[in-house]
Parts: sequence; structure tokens; C-alpha cells
Amino acid sequence: MRKINTCDFRVATRSTSREINSRIALNVIHEHQPISRADLARRMKVTRGVASTLVNELIGQGLIYEGATGDAARGRKPTFLHVRTRDRFVVSIDVRFSRTYIMLSDFAGRQIALEIFDTIFDIGDFIKNLGNRIRRLLKVHNAEARCEGIGLVVPGMVDYRTGHILNAPTLGWREVDVRDKLAASTGMPVHVENAAKACALSQMWLSNNNPTSAQSFAYISVSDGVGVGVVVNGELLRGRDHIAGEFGHMPLNLDGPRCMCGNNGCWEAYISNLAILSRYFGWNLSKRSPKRLKDAERSSFTVLDLVARARSGDSKAMAAVLATGRFLGLGIATIINLVNPDCIYLAGEITTAWDLMEDTVREAIAERALTEAATRTPLRVTSTQEYPRLRGAAALIAAPTFAAPRVA
Repeated sequence: MRKINTCDFRVATRSTSREINSRIALNVIHEHQPISRADLARRMKVTRGVASTLVNELIGQGLIYEGATGDAARGRKPTFLHVRTRDRFVVSIDVRFSRTYIMLSDFAGRQIALEIFDTIFDIGDFIKNLGNRIRRLLKVHNAEARCEGIGLVVPGMVDYRTGHILNAPTLGWREVDVRDKLAASTGMPVHVENAAKACALSQMWLSNNNPTSAQSFAYISVSDGVGVGVVVNGELLRGRDHIAGEFGHMPLNLDGPRCMCGNNGCWEAYISNLAILSRYFGWNLSKRSPKRLKDAERSSFTVLDLVARARSGDSKAMAAVLATGRFLGLGIATIINLVNPDCIYLAGEITTAWDLMEDTVREAIAERALTEAATRTPLRVTSTQEYPRLRGAAALIAAPTFAAPRVA
């Protein structure tokens, strides 16, 4: 049960029930499309007349459209309904320590174009370069008039309300305004979010329309850094100061390697891409300068190459993979003990070695999980081919369309 906040609430009006029913109808169509009006009415347990009224409103708002007709044994042929996504565009941006990715996609997160460039750390130069690239991308694909916004994700803490990047240690950005500057440069609305939180939103709204998907889960993104997005009862957990989910900076060992946040022994310092490569090459992260770390990230040898070597019989590479799996499992156990999610989603290049390290991960979880049931928490690896962080950035623009209206 949820307590009503008497200092921050929304009073129900005459239109509240219709607004809620309309959003329910939109989500049912989204998860079961193509779907007929009759099937929609059955799933919502309302009359066909009520369902048709809701459908007509959604069509009028440009949120859904009528597609092909189906076959019927008798009577009128059903007309199938679809959520309108293919002619509504989003620009997604994933800023990483090494490179920045820009994707033009539709409202379902389907990729139309992708561009990659070396990350620029000076904010002024970054905004100028990014604005030019976005304008060119939209022009080339004739999408200026149909682009509904820009979603940008970073490996760090973000105040979602203001768009300010509070602290992104790997980028060296603290109290930085990207949202308003990029909006001024492009003339479009911009939403900025922590990468892992955005991935969690994507899992809720842009995944394969599975109506039985978990309502409470943690999404772990392993890349240049480590981020975790936590969803509880269908709502993203942000925290008072928007830093909830920073499990990447929980200490595994106070005397461990130095993390880019400045502390020692963070989970990120054991399982990030940099940590994995350091384990293989014998680098000491505590003694490497940011410039040398950046050069290492931009080198031609990647975590995917390391995994390939492990598969080809390189014992050193396999040892690096298994050690990473152990540390990954120890951190996951802590998340399970604290959040007790329905499941945990894993994303990142190292997950391409999941078949090699799954047993090691689960053994580490079993060491630290507090109950037998907790050790059986489902772990689900997401595809690296779908650019989950970019899809997360797209979800920043698309998800509000489907979100439940707030009442009380």
C-alpha cells in the first residue's frame, strides 16, 4: 500500500477515470498488438462500446492507428489496432568515457541510423559538435519535422527534473548543464538520465511487449562504468537526490583498486570494461592516469576480443573472465539482499561470455545471498546487438506516453 502525500498530490476530477482507462487501453494495445476492438474489450473487461470510445480517442490523439482487417467466421471483419511508432522519431545519445553513440530511431526503439565518435570532454565543444551532428542526421533522413525529442544518457548521477549532471566520475563532469544547452542548440526538447536507469525504463516500455514481465527488477549495465537501475512495483527508483541505484560504487574491498570516482575497492573497479582489460594485461588501475585509461579504452583490443581469446583457449583470458564473473556475482548478491527483485537483467560486452562464467556468477551469489530462495533469483542477459543504452535514451521520450497517470 502507498501512503498519500498530503503535501504533493493530485485530486481526481471528472475526467480522471477516462484518462486512466485510456492509458490502460493504450498499454493493452501496445502489449498485444495487433489487436481488434473486440479483443481489447475482452481483455479490459468492458463493453465493446466503451472500448470503441477509448479507441476513437486514442486515434484522435494520434497514438494508435487502424491496420489490416482480419478474417471472421461470421459477421463483421475485425480491424486490427497498432500503436503509432514508425513515423515518430527520437534521437538517442549514449555518452561513454571512450566514445559517444548517436542513434536515430522510431518510437519503438528500432534503429534507423547510428553514428559513433570519440567523446569530447569539454562541455562547450561537446554541445557544439553534438548539435551539428544531430541536425545533420535529421536532415539526411528527412526527420526534422517528425522528431519528438532527444534522450541523452550518461554514466553518472543526474537530476532528472532539471537535466543537470550531478556527478559523472568517468567523464569528469560535475554539476553540468547539458539539457538546456543542447535544447538551445537543436531547438528540441531534451531529457537527460543515468544510463542504467534509462535501460530499466527501456526494459519496461520498449521490450518485447511481454505483459507478464517483472514489475520489480534491477537492470545492471556493465560498460566503461557500472550502473544499476532499480524498478519497484513498476516504478523507477530515483531517491531523494536522484542517486538511488549507484551500486557500482559500493565497496567490495576498502583496500581494493582505485575507482575513477576517487574511492577504493568499488564494485565498478572490479567489473567495468577497464577493470576487465586491466585484469588481463596486468595494469594497475590505481596508478594509471585518466589519459592513459582513455587511450586504453580507445585501443583496438576490447572486451569482446578478450572473450574471443578465452573461447579460443587463452588461459589468461579465461582467468580474467572467470574472475570478473566472481566479482559480478558478489555484487549481484548484495543487490538481491537489499532489493529482493523478481529478476535481474544484465547488459554489457562481458555478458557475451555468459556461457563461460554463469556457473561462477551463481556460485558467488550463493556465497552471499541470505536465503536459499534468493540464490534462485532469475538472471536474464539482454542482447548487446540492440544497444540497450541507446534504447534506454529513446525510452526517455517514448515512455511518458504509456506511463500510468498519477492520482492521489
